[in-house]
Amino acid sequence: MVELMEMAAARLMKSYLSDGETSVAVAMNVTYAAHSLRHQQGGSTMRAVASYNGTSGRLHRFRINAFNESGLIGSAEHTRAVVLDRRLLRPGRQAAGDSSMLMMG
Repeated sequence: MVELMEMAAARLMKSYLSDGETSVAVAMNVTYAAHSLRHQQGGSTMRAVASYNGTSGRLHRFRINAFNESGLIGSAEHTRAVVLDRRLLRPGRQAAGDSSMLMMG
């Protein structure tokens, strides 16, 4: 459910991003309204609906509700930060070039 909530906010966030920017999750405060045991057993469909609650600098806030066919199963307040794509990729590139990160056989 939490992953679905985060995806809903990330999709909504796309319209607020410029070229070369992406967003990352910063915080999520989740409240469970009901258990969705049937989903765990493969018989339930969930959906998440995100609404935009505004911005503070590079931080964007969202309110998200998750539902299954029985109704509301959870809600969350979620914060995402804007980052440049190249800054997000830099640590991986640096690690790939670091000989200490290579696996020894």
